[in-house]
Amino acid sequence: MGPPRSKKRKPTFRKLLKTSNVKLENKLKNRQFKQQSSSKKYRKEQKRLRQALKDESLRTPAPLERYKKRPEEEPEEEFEESLPVDMMDENDLEEMTAMAQKASFLTRDISSCEPVHAKKRKSGNAVEMYEKMPRRMPVEEKKEVIHLLPIKDKTGIIRQTMEKPVVEEAEEEEEEEAELQEEENESGYAEAMDMSALSPEEQLQLRRQRLQDRKTRVAGLGSAILSDPTSNIKKLKELRSMLMEADPCVAVTVRKVVMISLTEILKDIVPSYRIRPLTEEEKATKVKKETQQLREFEEGLVSQYKFYLEDLEQTVKDWKQKKKKKSETVSLQAYKGLALVAIRCLCELMVALPHFNFHNNILVLVAPLMNDACPEVSALCCEHVKRLLKQDRMGQASLGMVKVISGLVKSRNYDVNPEVLKCLLSLRIKEVELKKDTEDVAPKKKFMTYKEKKKNLSRMQRKWKKAEEKLEKELLEAEASESKDKKIKLHTETLNIVFLIYFRILKKAQKSVLLPIVLEGLAKFAHLINLEFFDDLLTVLHNLIESKDLTYRECLHCIQTSFTILSGQGDVLNIDPLKFYTQLYKMLLHLHAGATNDDVGIVLHCLESMLAKRRKQVTLQRALAFLKRLSTLSLHVLPNSTVGLLASGRTLMHTFPKCDLLLDNESQGSGVYLPELEEPEFCNPHNTALWELHMLTRHYHPMVRKFATHLVVGAPSEGSRALSSELSRRSPVDLFEEYSPKDMTFNPPVPASSSKKKEHFHAGDALLDAQLQRQAVDALADAAASSGLDFATHFGNVSC
Repeated sequence: MGPPRSKKRKPTFRKLLKTSNVKLENKLKNRQFKQQSSSKKYRKEQKRLRQALKDESLRTPAPLERYKKRPEEEPEEEFEESLPVDMMDENDLEEMTAMAQKASFLTRDISSCEPVHAKKRKSGNAVEMYEKMPRRMPVEEKKEVIHLLPIKDKTGIIRQTMEKPVVEEAEEEEEEEAELQEEENESGYAEAMDMSALSPEEQLQLRRQRLQDRKTRVAGLGSAILSDPTSNIKKLKELRSMLMEADPCVAVTVRKVVMISLTEILKDIVPSYRIRPLTEEEKATKVKKETQQLREFEEGLVSQYKFYLEDLEQTVKDWKQKKKKKSETVSLQAYKGLALVAIRCLCELMVALPHFNFHNNILVLVAPLMNDACPEVSALCCEHVKRLLKQDRMGQASLGMVKVISGLVKSRNYDVNPEVLKCLLSLRIKEVELKKDTEDVAPKKKFMTYKEKKKNLSRMQRKWKKAEEKLEKELLEAEASESKDKKIKLHTETLNIVFLIYFRILKKAQKSVLLPIVLEGLAKFAHLINLEFFDDLLTVLHNLIESKDLTYRECLHCIQTSFTILSGQGDVLNIDPLKFYTQLYKMLLHLHAGATNDDVGIVLHCLESMLAKRRKQVTLQRALAFLKRLSTLSLHVLPNSTVGLLASGRTLMHTFPKCDLLLDNESQGSGVYLPELEEPEFCNPHNTALWELHMLTRHYHPMVRKFATHLVVGAPSEGSRALSSELSRRSPVDLFEEYSPKDMTFNPPVPASSSKKKEHFHAGDALLDAQLQRQAVDALADAAASSGLDFATHFGNVSC
């Protein structure tokens, strides 16, 4: 049997013909492409080889260190065998053979620099031999190389290297400055020797001339820097070098001028952002010319700013340590003036540039000077710290200063100037993070995670949720809520440190001079204290009052702090502050009635917190007792204090409407009013009347008369006896401050009487006894008839 027939169907002739044509075309194309590529590659190789031969034929062999004898020539056959004959045409091969016979660089040892035809040339040609002698070239220093990451290309791996950048170190600059200072000192000594030979007038004239030259130079450098800071940043170093002025006759003045000039220049040219150092990767990256110029400006500015701060610090240290310099250019007596200027410059930079580099270093320098023994230095630093805390909006600078003050107070064992802690009252803190328990009541808006979305939401819901969250994030960015949260966090941390300072002093230094400032600070920030400390703090404050070691003002601060706590978050506490009511009621009559009546403002704050804000916890008897006590007190104080007390009485009459029974002279109930009793609940205030108001209606101050007349009729809100809307909206504290006679003038001015002053005053029927009245009238008539009374006549008649 034959082989089995294939079951596969044979293609038709037409199909076979069609397929074979396509295959033939493809094969033809492939063959042509291969031929073209191979011929192209061959041409490239030939071109490369010809170019190499041409270059080698034109190149002159460079002489090496010494000439050696030429070794024996190798046979030309070896040269021909070494050539790639299979890649050359016959013409190229013949050309290569001819060149090999003529050229010497292929047939000789390359280690020999002796000319090939030296034997054939004349040995007497000395000039040509001298020209071919090798020269010693200058050797370049090897630079340090940094190996970078390799790059892979079509040709293979390319290794990359880079020269290590040379950075000017601060030590080199310091050495240059030291050398410059030595040169200036030597020139200063020479100038001093020259001046010693001059007369006093000539010395004064020469000093003026030199001082004018230095000022002109400072002005020129400053103008150049301010006109174009980016290009002229190097002149800042030149200006700073003038701080090392060595001429003794103008050194102090020139250094002061340069310090002030540099401070003003830096305040103008410093950018509104913090400059960070560049990374190695950023330094290696190529940038535009403008960017590179900006980088150089920033780097130079930061370095010169740092050196300037170091110079100021050294000036202050030299003054504090009374360090005597070798050069004696500046005397010890003049160092105080220099140090004051340096401290003022530091304070100005601290206030003007809180966002820039080295601000924390300035805070560390200024904080100890707040407690300096020199009153001028201490007052200057405290004033600038208050300015810094008042103008700080974000809270970063305030946090840094509070940390430094806390460390200063702790390191000095609470023995610091009270003005240091008084600066903390200038903090602008109105909002802090509340306790974490409140987050359950009002939870924060949180975005769902991907797993939560996939588990709880459908595909369409996830799509809508994603768009909604994106929109909410954009809205949050527009509202700048992130910066607000950051601000609140900074304020919370700042206030925690402040309370830590206050509580340490209350616990360990109750008899310190810092206690009044601590109580005043607690009174101001009491509404921001954590709820956990309320009970212990109230106990401490009451014990301080009972100890009788506090002054009148300190006791008022304790009471104010207690009621500020209880009127805020302390509403949830079940605490009856009756003892504090009793303390204030007892202290009211001891209020100073003279010019130093600043305590009245604290009293008015206390009354508002104790009575108006806690109206539901105050009984009617307590309110009546305080209203009567305020009415009595208003007769003894200055007009502005009287206006504030009457305004507080008006608030009480509106808060407790039943207080109008004190306007009736009939007694209500049993008992007698006991004004000397120290308990407001048991002094029977309902059995008295506000008779003091009738006396105040005839007061010389117009505002006192207006308020007294208003209260006499029951303090109506409408009608002819009602106060104007402007006065009714003012708080008692505002009225007290507005009508203060601090300028030794009445506010508002008291109008003068329109009638002329009478020459004689008639007493009238001023006496109730008629007989006594007639005798007085007769005596006055006799005195008017006679020219004068002579009391010695009676004794003269008796002697006769």
